[in-house]
Amino acid sequence: MEPRGIAARAGRWSARHRRKAVLGWLAFVILAVVIGGQFTTESLTDEEYGVGESQRADKAYAEAFADTAKETVLIEGADPRSPEVRAVVGELVAELEETGVAENIVTPYDDPNQIAQDGRAALLTYEIAEPPRDADETVEDLVSKPEAAIESVAAAHPDLGIGYFGDASASKALGESFQEDFRQAEVTSVPITLIILILAFGALLAAVVPLILAATAVAAAIALLGPISQIFPVDDAVGSVVLLIGLAVGVDYAMFYLRREREERARGRSKEAALAAAAATSGRAVLVSGITVAVAMAGMYFAGAATFTSFATGTILVVAIAVVGSLTVLPAVLSALGDRVNKGRVPFLTPPEERAGREPRIWSAVLDRVLRRPWLAGGAALAVLVALAIPALHLKMQVPGIETLPRDLEVMQTYDRIQEHFPGEQIAAVAVIETNGAPKDEVEAALAEFDRALAESDFVVGPRSVEESPDGSVYAVAVPIVGDGMDDASYAALASLRGEVIPETIGQVEGAEVNVTGFTAGSEDFNQLMEDRVPVVFAVVLGAAFLLLLVTFRSIVIPIKAILLNLLSVGAAYGALVWIFQDGHLESLLGFESTGAITSWLPLFLFVILFGLSMDYHVFILSRIREAYDRGLSVGDAVGAGIKGTASVISAAAIVMVAVFAIFATLSAIEFKQAGVGLGLAILIDATIIRAVLLPATMKLLGKWNWYLPSWLEWLPRSRFEFHGELPPDPEGGEEPEAPRAPAPEPARA
Repeated sequence: MEPRGIAARAGRWSARHRRKAVLGWLAFVILAVVIGGQFTTESLTDEEYGVGESQRADKAYAEAFADTAKETVLIEGADPRSPEVRAVVGELVAELEETGVAENIVTPYDDPNQIAQDGRAALLTYEIAEPPRDADETVEDLVSKPEAAIESVAAAHPDLGIGYFGDASASKALGESFQEDFRQAEVTSVPITLIILILAFGALLAAVVPLILAATAVAAAIALLGPISQIFPVDDAVGSVVLLIGLAVGVDYAMFYLRREREERARGRSKEAALAAAAATSGRAVLVSGITVAVAMAGMYFAGAATFTSFATGTILVVAIAVVGSLTVLPAVLSALGDRVNKGRVPFLTPPEERAGREPRIWSAVLDRVLRRPWLAGGAALAVLVALAIPALHLKMQVPGIETLPRDLEVMQTYDRIQEHFPGEQIAAVAVIETNGAPKDEVEAALAEFDRALAESDFVVGPRSVEESPDGSVYAVAVPIVGDGMDDASYAALASLRGEVIPETIGQVEGAEVNVTGFTAGSEDFNQLMEDRVPVVFAVVLGAAFLLLLVTFRSIVIPIKAILLNLLSVGAAYGALVWIFQDGHLESLLGFESTGAITSWLPLFLFVILFGLSMDYHVFILSRIREAYDRGLSVGDAVGAGIKGTASVISAAAIVMVAVFAIFATLSAIEFKQAGVGLGLAILIDATIIRAVLLPATMKLLGKWNWYLPSWLEWLPRSRFEFHGELPPDPEGGEEPEAPRAPAPEPARA
């Protein structure tokens, strides 16, 4: 019998043309890496990261002023007016000028505002011109020369505290720190994944196959981001996101495929028939799961921020590659290996061929009790999930800023000392004024009114400074505001600046446009965007998932229940995140200091990723349940058979994900800790409480209504993903699985 469906046909072709499939996959991966190596991945610029009013201000500033990075040198420990400090400042100026890259050096004696009011510290500032975007050097490369000069002066004067901080120096130090963190995470994740897979399969070769598929898919996707970024620049963290998702789905898909093939072999099928059965069942599940995950990731395109757009592109790319690899090269590899896939057996572990046909004892014990008392088990699971989700009711979001960065870096320690001596110096709100041809005298008069209004206000902590573009068309007014940039005082100051002071002064200039940027403004605008766009993203993702599951399983109950269960797991993950990171629990264990909020991009990102990955499990389990139900089993027996049949591989897949995500929880930046802990906890909750308790309990209670489809939806096409017990026959006469029974009666139509 010819195989039905894309997945089954792909599996049959791959098994028959093993050399073409394997060589084709290797050629694709190598070609992707070679092509990607020809391009430098273009990252988002500062103004591309922003949104709303602050982004408009950043773009206007970037267009009007030369691209420069402002750097600050702190000299503390003595009176800035003393001969000793004056001599040190002279040395710094001479050394910086010698580098050839430091421009517009301003000493504390040129600008009295650069001497601290406590008389114990002073600032020296300079600028570094940004090289052209197509240049070999970056501003981070250039900043190394002034840094070396400052360090040499500091070493010669150990009695003084001399340090530096600025956009370029901080970016360089943080980039090196994050690269080291990610390199360690990437190096650690592979052996941990391999160990878990060895324990899951009991054989080295069977464990290596999923890992190789996932690794090659990730390598190809990351490489292809290079040419893609030439058109759509990407977030610097997209490579790490691709690694996380690619490793998770790539391993998952290969595990489910391999597990089904081994299971069919254990039931007596020949190698060819077992592989054909795996293609017709798990292959179909991989295809639908991949589409569902990709659709969920596509929801990030509706978030309205460039960061989410790049995350969506990267994750969809790696999921698509992993699906193609699972449907094409994986059957070829399994066909070539045959039973040799069980080579490299691990001593003291159950032999692989015995594992395939054995029910997992722990899962069986839990499921049997859940199915006997579904009301009790389901109610208890629901209560636990609701309790976990309760803290999410007071979720507070903020854009990650200076306070979230690791304090073991010297530049960050210098920043903190600058803040002590010069409060508000580094978190000023910047009003960018585009005159649009307005008379200069009117603009100057409005700026004078602006100064008077600021002097009468209670949210300014220092004098403002003004930059004027060379052609006089743009002014940038920096206003140091109260607070730490993210607290209520800072947001209240921003609201007053935008809503009262500017409209009543500079805003009165006819034709002029004024937008405010800065850390507080960027955070406020991003949070507002999330409030506006989150409902849209939720609606798109949930609506698309509903339609996919409706068509796939021809049931209106299945998609509704799937969405509700996934929302419960996401809500529980949100609650755990708030309890840990916002409320400040487990700080010493996880090595962080609470900022009193959750990174603003994380809730939406977590929802999309978790929804996609949890639907991954859901599709695999439901496909096995539907398969058993269509063979004539009762709902309770079908649920038990479907979950027990996938329990061990889902457990292993979940453990792989939790372990990989846990590695990211060890990184130094708190936003990555939050992502790692949130993803890990959510997957753990989903694979245990949801899949082992709440899903079987609700399916048992609903009975035949699980498959209810209203009569007015009978026109829906019958998906080739539906199972009717029609597994491929065994051409070699091996033992066939249980013959299909009469189909279960359809539920009454409403």
